[in-house]
Amino acid sequence: MPGGDIVIVFDCGATNVRVIAINSRGAIIASESLPNNTKPDPFFPSYRIWDVNEIWHKMCQACKKVINQVNRKNIIGITATTFGVDGTLFDKSGKMLYPVISWQCERTAPIMSNIGKYIPLSDLYKECGVLPFTFNTINKLIWFAENKPELIEKSHRFLFMPSIFTFLLTGEMVNDTTMAGTSMITSLSTRKLSKSILNKIGFPEDKFGEIAETGTIIGKVNQFASSATDIPQGIPVVATGHDTQFAIFGSGAEKNQPVLSSGTWEILMVRSEGYKSGKEQLAMSITTELDSQPGLYNIGNQWIASGVLEWARRNLYGDVKEDVYEVMISGAEKVPSGSKGVKVVPKFYEELKGKPGGQILGLTMETTRDEIYRAILEALSERLVEGKTALEKAGGFKTESILCVGGGSKNRLWNKLRASYSGVPVKVIDQKETTVLGASLFVQSACGNASSPEEARSVIDYKTEIIKPISH
Repeated sequence: MPGGDIVIVFDCGATNVRVIAINSRGAIIASESLPNNTKPDPFFPSYRIWDVNEIWHKMCQACKKVINQVNRKNIIGITATTFGVDGTLFDKSGKMLYPVISWQCERTAPIMSNIGKYIPLSDLYKECGVLPFTFNTINKLIWFAENKPELIEKSHRFLFMPSIFTFLLTGEMVNDTTMAGTSMITSLSTRKLSKSILNKIGFPEDKFGEIAETGTIIGKVNQFASSATDIPQGIPVVATGHDTQFAIFGSGAEKNQPVLSSGTWEILMVRSEGYKSGKEQLAMSITTELDSQPGLYNIGNQWIASGVLEWARRNLYGDVKEDVYEVMISGAEKVPSGSKGVKVVPKFYEELKGKPGGQILGLTMETTRDEIYRAILEALSERLVEGKTALEKAGGFKTESILCVGGGSKNRLWNKLRASYSGVPVKVIDQKETTVLGASLFVQSACGNASSPEEARSVIDYKTEIIKPISH
């Protein structure tokens, strides 16, 4: 490729700040990481914020190390991804007017609980499709309106987290669609900010500016950023945004192919051409966000998963000092389907509502820990079926297969149970960096190395293992 094929991705997570160089075949050329954590709000010490200056400094440190490991002439573009919802107000000169309120901060919980004084929850959910999490952007906007209205008056832009970093790289204040789609202030039907929602909470729409689609070149690395990061001046900076949207694209998922990201929590999400955001979807804890591409919606459902398995490891297998996960899996493989009558009820929906709890039923004096562990895996597989059914109903599609990524995808028994309970093949892909990969593919396309993100994705070798369903 005459212009090179290396993309530099700034990836800000809740626990780590990373800078990664990745090429057009999805190979990581260089990667550097530094720890990230929230800080007390200097104005309200019991609340939590992100220290943007500290995070930017860490990004610059990491970036310099990465740039020293690659051929600078092969860098084609830059982008930034982060967690959703967070952002803050800036004035026209680029001064940040208040620290970024973290999604981990409790100050917005009472706002979400009383959102009905602004707009009925059912109406809000129908318009935006996003579940009423206490950390959603809408609550932070209301907090500003109720507590710091003078800052809104002084502000020029509300910038979401990745847009803060692209602003520091380019000097351009541009928000993107994928982050806006997490905010609870967009309209699923128009793929734009909702005038109705913003009017009801009293926040000016013009504070967000024009929302850019994924893959838009929003500017170029300026002299200030070049000096801070060692990235050559003039390299294009491309809008991506919310990590979840790029993880699902980077997984290789086609339309109507659910992706199961399996970790402490499991997130089942699909790129669908249709959606529903009625009372049934709200009751089933379905959240719908805007996909990285127009015309598609990311419908998702989530539940606690490996967190339950870790409980079993700590409390039932504490005596096992080596290869504990293999001991757990191989023991459970010898247990027949049905776990000899043992049944686990983890109360997934209550966990989402902040009321953890659960039950283990059918215990006898002869029950073994392997039977309990298998019963947990069976319960989680049943929950996958519930999530799959809910997504199909919301998106109006039929699942042909499920892609599985994340730490939980390494459990061979769990994968077999997932396939058997769901009745469709489970495809486990050997691709750890799906967010970074997905974002980089949009940069490859934007900078001329492919005609579309899909074409850029077509050269990636996902090394897929297929587990077919069998009777359980």
